[in-house]
Amino acid sequence: MDTFVLLTLTGFGLGALYFLIASGLALIFGLMDVLNFAHGAFLTVAAYTAWATADAVPGMGGLLLAALVGTATGVALAVAVEFVLIRRLYGRPKEQILVTVGLSLAVPAAVQTVAGADARTFPVPDALAGTVGVLGAQVPVNRFALIGVALTVLVGVRLFLDRTRYGLVVRAGVEDRAMVTALGVDVTRAFTVVFALGGALAGLAGVLGGLYFGSLSPHQGTGLLVFAFVVVVIGGLGSLTGVAVAALAVGLTQQYANYYAGGYGDLAVVALLAAVVLARPVPGSPSAAERLRRLLPVPPATRTEGGRA
Repeated sequence: MDTFVLLTLTGFGLGALYFLIASGLALIFGLMDVLNFAHGAFLTVAAYTAWATADAVPGMGGLLLAALVGTATGVALAVAVEFVLIRRLYGRPKEQILVTVGLSLAVPAAVQTVAGADARTFPVPDALAGTVGVLGAQVPVNRFALIGVALTVLVGVRLFLDRTRYGLVVRAGVEDRAMVTALGVDVTRAFTVVFALGGALAGLAGVLGGLYFGSLSPHQGTGLLVFAFVVVVIGGLGSLTGVAVAALAVGLTQQYANYYAGGYGDLAVVALLAAVVLARPVPGSPSAAERLRRLLPVPPATRTEGGRA
């Protein structure tokens, strides 16, 4: 029982990390129709700036400062990439993919050149380095920190999109950019805000990724980005709540399969992705439940005394 509790809460923590990465991807693609493969590169650079900060300033204050620096790094990178490259490529998805894939390869290589290929130990303050007992299981405290941050991000982003002027402008600009521009609204600036928000989430995920794994490496962001894409595909592009549920499903599946199925967690995640994609109905075609109903024999109608069904 204690092993199951530990796996479940660790899966929640891993799912929270996946959500922080995938939410930025889902925001940028769902609202701006840009598939940003450079998201993992933002995470990597932010993680290293956060590591340098936390290494220089010990304790909980250093971690909070590192989170601030990492998030600001993600914002700066995202705004720079959007302003210099992506802004000229709106409506040209192939060029967007080529540019962001190039960044996803070039930036980690540059980080490796500067910081070296060896993994660095991420400084974890004493307050988050221990464990806490839950139903007989000793669960690392940092798992709860990740879960709390992920819930805060989910609520905050929903409020931003639903309750703020920029959220309204972005949603309206996606639906009809020409109309919103004609009303005197600078949609381009709103799109930059969305890209900055996605970069902030990548930066925050880089910091918390270091906290979760206890280390960081130049290609850590690229590896995590693969699972973030799986989460976005399962949860639905543009659906933040769906991404949150999918992130939990992927995190739990990976943890359970790694322990109970001999370390096949990554394969189990791929199987989950395939099952969801194959079961998802294609627009205009019957759903899996409808196809199953058609295969089942139709029971004969019950006859009444009057001969009517």
